[in-house]
Amino acid sequence: MSVQVCLRLLPSARCLFDEPVYVKVGGLGSSQVVTLRAQATDERGVVFRSMAIYRADGNGEVDLCRDAALCGTYEGVEPMGLLWSMRAAAPHKYFHWTKAVTPHMVRFSVHDGVDMEEEEQGGALAEATNERVLMAEGVTREVVSLGRCSAVLFTPPGEGLFPGVLDLSSFASEKRPSLLANKGFVVLSVGLFYDKPAKVKHMELDYLEEALRLLQQHPKVGSDGLGVIGRSKAGDIALSLASFVPGVRALVWINACSANIGVPLHYRGQRVLSPLSVDSSKIIPTSDGANIIKFGTGDPNDKANRSSRIPVEKANAHFLFLASEDDLNYNSRAYMESLAARLRQAGNNNIESVCYPRAGHLLEPPYGPYCHSGLHGFLRIPVKWGGEPRAHACAEVLAWRKMEEFLRSRLNCQHAETKAKL
Repeated sequence: MSVQVCLRLLPSARCLFDEPVYVKVGGLGSSQVVTLRAQATDERGVVFRSMAIYRADGNGEVDLCRDAALCGTYEGVEPMGLLWSMRAAAPHKYFHWTKAVTPHMVRFSVHDGVDMEEEEQGGALAEATNERVLMAEGVTREVVSLGRCSAVLFTPPGEGLFPGVLDLSSFASEKRPSLLANKGFVVLSVGLFYDKPAKVKHMELDYLEEALRLLQQHPKVGSDGLGVIGRSKAGDIALSLASFVPGVRALVWINACSANIGVPLHYRGQRVLSPLSVDSSKIIPTSDGANIIKFGTGDPNDKANRSSRIPVEKANAHFLFLASEDDLNYNSRAYMESLAARLRQAGNNNIESVCYPRAGHLLEPPYGPYCHSGLHGFLRIPVKWGGEPRAHACAEVLAWRKMEEFLRSRLNCQHAETKAKL
């Protein structure tokens, strides 16, 4: 009697986006060689795929927590390798998934023999779909008007009181804020660019000050001060906010600069920071069409750039600096070390710094597809983000855990720790 091949997703086919799912295959022949595949489509209709070759054990089983991939888009024992190694057929594609209301669907399948083609050839022996949810049960989402832009407020279930966090991103994205709300934070998500970047002549701190006040006055927020998170351009804006506006108690800076990048920064009708100088002749083109822009930004410590340097010495906050050693967008490690030194010299020792070896610029919540290169939102050219896929995926798991621990410990709040569930 033949045994039906079965592909299982454990502990459940439905999980939160930042939770691991484990793939097991049963019903194969002893030592049978098979190809495992994963496929997902992003919000823009771009298909991302991964594949790996495995050999079943004597019982006809493959367990990704135990067994090593022989070859494919990754090798070795990598339980979540099929997720983080997914990539698009076209170059320089980032996996866009910005809306929290729609689950991220990933189709897993197992095929007989070795199939190294980009797309699967022939039918699957078995398949299963993983539903990766961004908003847990009871978390609410509300669009909030904020100056010239819109913000999105995520509130966890329960009476509260909860820590409040302002989540800044260069362009609107609900992934990180919604996942933080699942963990018991009231999170206001703000995209900095309310128009095409080329049309933005300066940025203003005033509407972000308004965002802080909105959070402080929220009936479910009870933290002693607020948290602010920012990566890349949003990271330097987060630093400026903590430096010029009171009320920021905990700041998470991720792969950003120590100076104001891009356009002038205004506050209360006055320019407070000039943009850091950029030398486009130091941008390095590469053979695959992407550019390394890391060396094009000026040195914030040069006298000529002092008007762009963020006065972090004025900030009264706890700092968590997360830098990737192989960031090809910024010299993040050097900026992190410079910021920490300046803060300590000013008498602020409330600093934690973590550097992740072989990780790239785009540190995000874990288990999404690794992005090696993509279109730069401000420069509008393809750029390399840096990093080695396996090390970057590991860094995302560690950084996500570190960020939650930091915010929870620094934002004192008289409430029972609450985490929403599916």
